[in-house]
Amino acid sequence: MVIVKKQFLAVSNVQHASFTMPLIINGILLEELPPDTRTLFETYPHLKDVAAALIAQVPKVIGPVGLLYVHQREFAVTSPHDKHITVVGTEDTTTCNMTVLRHTGSGVSCVAHFDGSGLEQGVVNIVRLVQDLSINVPEGRLELHLVGGFLDPRHYSEELALQLLYAFHKQPLSIHLVTACICELNNSLRGNINWPVIYGIGLNIKSGEIFPATFPDKGPDFPLRCARYFTGCYEMLDIYDCHLGMLRIGPYNYEPLRGVDLWLSQSDDFILQHLSTSPEVEPPSFVVQVRATLKYIQQNPFPGITVFPDNRPHFYQKDESGNWIRVCY
Repeated sequence: MVIVKKQFLAVSNVQHASFTMPLIINGILLEELPPDTRTLFETYPHLKDVAAALIAQVPKVIGPVGLLYVHQREFAVTSPHDKHITVVGTEDTTTCNMTVLRHTGSGVSCVAHFDGSGLEQGVVNIVRLVQDLSINVPEGRLELHLVGGFLDPRHYSEELALQLLYAFHKQPLSIHLVTACICELNNSLRGNINWPVIYGIGLNIKSGEIFPATFPDKGPDFPLRCARYFTGCYEMLDIYDCHLGMLRIGPYNYEPLRGVDLWLSQSDDFILQHLSTSPEVEPPSFVVQVRATLKYIQQNPFPGITVFPDNRPHFYQKDESGNWIRVCY
């Protein structure tokens, strides 16, 4: 995960409004959330079995056909009726969290990639969108799946997991926590270093299956989408219109990044150590992606002029080969 400004809230300061509906685990209402994830797992040990079954799967390599890829600080909502998309996925998470919210009756699902910024409003938007698209389906329930993070030395994963649990716990709808493959349940020890086991997940929107996955194709405007969170765009962004089968990118604007030339002149190890929340366990592509993003910011210091001159999003639709084709809309 790229190290960016955190917007974590102290869990002890979160106030529950009177209209909230507690999370439900294994049919049991949570009147109070546990103080940490270890207590959560001890109280509901079946979560360990669910996580173990997910970790035991061999990660699938997902090609571009039917794929909608979600980047850090993005989310996407779609349904089984989507003619363009079969799998929604995200990866490259270390201390980040991959969240799936699915309505079992309609099959409407959301995949989100949280890093802590814009978290509370992001959760509100996700729940509202999934519920709105399921409004005409009387049967079914909202199921929540959390995957990602590990026993990182700075405890970013734990802090993020707790805030996500509290954010969903505060929603005005009943939400069933089904999967919590987070923190110690997604951790492996290699030598003396803790590592995340699952770095990426995919969701089959037709069947509802969630599985470990990796994605060679991460969609269009890759450096531009990464530039969002390098330059102070803190909100979680909805990137997809499932009615139109349309991917929306931007418009973004940001101030020129001070010191970008200096950053680009640094060694790979320097970039890794100073721009990651977990430099010991980043995937090999991390530094390459960071350099590409910094180069893009250097070349486009004023995206409102060079990238979005008409202040309109970039719109894309899938072709039969799985490529995202830029369209005018």
